[in-house]
This record gives sequence, C-alpha cells and structure tokens, in this order.
Amino acid sequence: MENTIRQAHERELWGHPVGLYVLFFTEMWERFSYYGMRAILVLYLVTQTTENNPGLGWSNGEALALYGWYTMLVYVASIPGGIIADRILGQKKAVIAGAILLVIGHSVLAIEEMWAFYTGLGFIIAGVGMLKPNISTMVGGLYPKGDIRRDKGFTIFYIGINVGAFLSSIIVGYVGEVYGWHYGFGLAGICMLLGLVQFVAGQKYLKDVGNYLGKSDNMEDRDSLKRPLTKIEKDRVIVLILSFLMVIVFFGAFEQAGGLMNIYAKDYTDRMIMGWEVPASWFQAANAFFIITLGTAVAGFWARRKLKGKHASSLFKMIMGLIIMGTGFLFMTAAAAEYQATGSSAMYWLVLAYLFHTVGELSLSPVSLSFVTKLAPAKYASLMMGLYFATTGLGNKVAGLLGQSASQFGEYKVFTGIAIFCILFGVLVGLFLKKLKALTHGAEDNEKDMTRIVEY
Repeated sequence: MENTIRQAHERELWGHPVGLYVLFFTEMWERFSYYGMRAILVLYLVTQTTENNPGLGWSNGEALALYGWYTMLVYVASIPGGIIADRILGQKKAVIAGAILLVIGHSVLAIEEMWAFYTGLGFIIAGVGMLKPNISTMVGGLYPKGDIRRDKGFTIFYIGINVGAFLSSIIVGYVGEVYGWHYGFGLAGICMLLGLVQFVAGQKYLKDVGNYLGKSDNMEDRDSLKRPLTKIEKDRVIVLILSFLMVIVFFGAFEQAGGLMNIYAKDYTDRMIMGWEVPASWFQAANAFFIITLGTAVAGFWARRKLKGKHASSLFKMIMGLIIMGTGFLFMTAAAAEYQATGSSAMYWLVLAYLFHTVGELSLSPVSLSFVTKLAPAKYASLMMGLYFATTGLGNKVAGLLGQSASQFGEYKVFTGIAIFCILFGVLVGLFLKKLKALTHGAEDNEKDMTRIVEY
C-alpha cells in the first residue's frame, strides 16, 4: 500500500530503493560484457595460429603485458569519465554515453581484423571510463547521510557485478573457446546493449540521482560546488587517497585471476573430470560464484558486528580483506609446489584460492566504493570515484608486471611473494588504523538503519 502512494523514485523493494535494482541490472550486463571479454582475452592472445580455433600466437609475456596495459587504462579512464560527469553531463548521462561506447567496442571486436582488435579495445576503455565511476556514485546517491543500508546496498550492487561476471565466464568463455573467439566478443556486445536498454527504461526510479548539479535548483547543491573545501573535507580526501594504496596492492594481487592464474589453469592444472576437460576460462567464474553465494552473508556479518560496537569501520574491513586475499595465494603456492613435484596440480587449489580471494574482495571492494561516497566532497564525487577506479587500474598494471615476472622467477616464488607482501602490508596499515580513522572525522560514527535492519 505504501508503494502505491510514493512516487516511483521513492519506492523501496526488500528494504532498499527500487533504483538500486535498476543500477544492479545495468552493471550486471556491463560486467557480463567486460568479464566475458576478459575471460578469453589472454587465452585468445596466447593460442597458436595453427590450432582449430586460432588465436594470435603471442608469448605469455607479450599477452600479459597487453593485459596489464589494457586493464590499467580501462580504469584510469575513470578519471576523465568522472570529470566529464561532474562538470558537463552529470552521472546519469555519462552512464548512457559509456554504455553506447561499450556496445560499439565489443561489436567491433567481433570483426576478425587487427585494426578492429585495437579499435575495439579503445572503445571499451573509453566506455568503461564513462560508465564505471558514475554508476557507482549513483548507488551512493540513493541513500541519505548516516544510512547504514549504504554498505549493504553496495554489496547488493556488487552481487549484480558478479552475476554478470559468473554468467559471462561460463557462457562467453565456452562460446569463445569452442565456437570462436570473435563470436565470444560479439556476444559480449549484445549483452551490453541489453544493459543500456534496461537503464534507459528504469529512469523513473532514478529521478533525483545522478543529475548534473551545475544546473540544480537546489541552492545547497550549488553552494557545495562553489565554496572551497573545509578542513574536514580536506582530511577526508587525504584518508581516501591513503586508503587507495591498499586498493592498488589488493588489485595488483587479485587481478592475477585474468592473467597468470588464467594461464596457470590452462597450462599447469589437471582439468580432467571423468574424461572431460574443464575449459580454462571457467575458473574465472569461481570468484563470481562465491560472491553471489557469500556476498550477503559477509555483508550481514559486518553489519551485525558494527551494531554490536565491535571493529567494523570501512578501513578495518579493507585491512582484513587485504590480509584474507593474500592468504589465498598460499594455496597457489601449494599448487605450484605440487606441479614441481608431480608435473600437474589439482583444480581444488585454484578453487580454494578463489574462495579466499572472494572473501577478501567482499571485505574490501564494495566497502571501499561505499567509503568513497561517504567521504568525497559533493563537487568532487565522480572525480574521487574515478580516482578510486584509476587506482584499481594501477593495480591491474602491477598485476600484469607480476605475471610477466613468472617467466623469470617461476610461479612458486611469485605466488609466495604476493601472499607474504599482502599480509604484511595489511598488518602495517593496521598499525595506523586509529590515526587514519581520526582523519575521517566521524563520517561513519553516526550510521544508523533508516528503516530496519535487513537480514540477508
């Protein structure tokens, strides 16, 4: 009865604004297209030209180098994407522009020509740069200040990302490996088009979110764009930038998934089950599967912990996420040791690694997205979100460099080194947790549930 009285953009579903689910499905299809292409990109590059489904025949090092540059630029493009949204288009229009660029990019990749390959990557880089930071900022805009549902909302949104990633790794991965790489690229484009259509159709639920503030009738919004930053706002920007160091380290390790771990699954893992070989790209779905099945449980755990007055600040979650993810690489160390001893390694090592990586990701990535929306000054909201994604891009570049180093140092040393560094870095940041929290000036101290606690 309540929803029939409220306007469309004020309605709620399962304790959250309906607009959240519009953004959920838009991001789901965008990530379907991105992760589908990501699942087969390196495999396409390293597959020999003489095979039945020929690739480009690049060396592992060449493929990982391009993978590192590409995944870095995809997220670094979020900085100009955020600036364009803040100063010209607004977040809503920027998302639409980004989606159109992505449809073009994935469609061009379906053409079997080298010019099309590089052109398609260029369009995808620009498209993700426009869409990614702005749709994430819009999620934060759905919730009023102090609403404890914000972190949960970002986790639901994050599950949407990984529904897309899971389905694409299975579907696009299978189509690409079995029927042809370019068919896989084309399928990603079709699904991005679905995301664009869905976003445009759901505009009535996003009436007050993502609009260009430069033309806002709200004087408070206009004033926040004109005045200089306060001391508190400057401190919060500082702590955000410092927290981004954890993001770089995290994704420098985590993004081995699409690179070195992808190649490891293909070349060094025994993937036979009852006479059938599991496609290497399918292991990319493990992370997404665990996020879908564990996401709400992890979010609920942190929410209950916070309500009990225990350590559950965003910074603490991020520190724990980094340590847990780093621990997951010890399973890859075990896999590499088994390969050295027997000539192959079991699939369960990869699955266990992805399980720990996922729990770490759930504690850091959606939380850090929410953290940006809590601390960023209104006039720099999309820019700060763009900077966040740029740091993930730098992490992706670091991942590519680490993956390349495996040819020199070997997988065993690389995996072990990543595990040790991530764990120690997390512990080191933890020593400064109290000082970092002071710089937030209580941004999270007064969070409360604006309606009721939504148990997952």
